[in-house]
Amino acid sequence: MACVLIAGCGPTPLDGGGSSIPPADETGTLSEEVESAPSANGTASSNAGEETTQPIYGNQIQDGTYPIGVTSSSSMFRIVDAQLTVADGKMSAVLTLSGKGYEKLYMGTGEEALVDTEEHYIYFAKDADGKYTYTVPVQALDQETCCAAFSFKKQKWYDRTLVFESALIPAEAIFAARMAQPPADGQYTAEVVLTGGTGRVSVQSPAKLSVKDGTVTATLVWSSPFYESMRVDGAVYDPVAAGETSVFEIPVMLDRDLAVSARTVAMSQPHEIDYILRFDSATLKPLE
Repeated sequence: MACVLIAGCGPTPLDGGGSSIPPADETGTLSEEVESAPSANGTASSNAGEETTQPIYGNQIQDGTYPIGVTSSSSMFRIVDAQLTVADGKMSAVLTLSGKGYEKLYMGTGEEALVDTEEHYIYFAKDADGKYTYTVPVQALDQETCCAAFSFKKQKWYDRTLVFESALIPAEAIFAARMAQPPADGQYTAEVVLTGGTGRVSVQSPAKLSVKDGTVTATLVWSSPFYESMRVDGAVYDPVAAGETSVFEIPVMLDRDLAVSARTVAMSQPHEIDYILRFDSATLKPLE
């Protein structure tokens, strides 16, 4: 339910009937919204609302758990710790709040929360120190995200704007961080590196790439004519051409290691051989 901020992620509280009321004291300690709020790493920030870098997605980050900073548009929603987990291209974060004023969160706006179902609400869990933590999905880093928080005291949803920051993640754990999205629709070529296998076969480089609706498809030409299928992310692909080479069209991602297997009939018994492909965005050129 995470949404990219468009408009309407402001600090407007909403009750169960969807009506708006003036901002109120949610925690008992603050009486008005403060736009400059501390981030999870303890440093002050006024940048929630300012995007200065390209977003980074889960499929660009090595699997693991990382401490990250999170900026908030409101000091009444202060995140004192955030742990990002990346697994199989998906991201989630455990957020620890400074107070205990919120029963549940919703990754979206308060208006969306009012009409959505209970299963999409994120309730708090207490950590070993009794602090409230919330495990939320993360769509992208370095990008504004709408989050609504339900106040115990006011029994209303309050809109917040969060930015999950990539700054604390080691650079070596990020694959081409600035290649945040595929190139525009069209035809390209890019250098491809093949590793694994016996070393006796190769693939044609540069390879032809076709981009449509954000999906990158590579035309992969093997030096051997004996490959009868390829397996990529569990899906099996048949050759699109045969002869002195084996030609396949497979979905790929740029600037990351892509594990594939190719089934060869060159020996007495057909068997699959594992390879790694890597397509380099720095070599991307429009196909002439």
